[in-house]
Amino acid sequence: QVQLVESGGGLVQAGGSLRLSCAASGSIFSINAMGWYRQAPGKQRELVTQITSGGSLNYADSVKGRFTISRDNAKKTVLLQMSSLRPEDTAVYYCNVDGRTLAWGRPGFSSWGQGTQVTVSS
Repeated sequence: QVQLVESGGGLVQAGGSLRLSCAASGSIFSINAMGWYRQAPGKQRELVTQITSGGSLNYADSVKGRFTISRDNAKKTVLLQMSSLRPEDTAVYYCNVDGRTLAWGRPGFSSWGQGTQVTVSS
């Protein structure tokens, strides 16, 4: 069982900054990719950014140059620093982590956080 706990959402004015944090815990043997997705009302969930265990980065075009993802492997956490926020960034942000558990055979897992609301006012 792997749990993810997110924090850091809130209300901010356009042009402002927020930092989201996600901590993984539980029966974790290894973590591969850690990432952030978001879902705005009436829209599908979309990938915002992802970082692999090797440090490879992937950003949605809409957030390049404004958002920065980082991870602390020892603490099993992933951070999302969001700057120059826009009203269109308003959404529920979800953390996603995949890897392998400690169970026999080291089965893979892909877990989601509970979601945190980010609201950007104009």
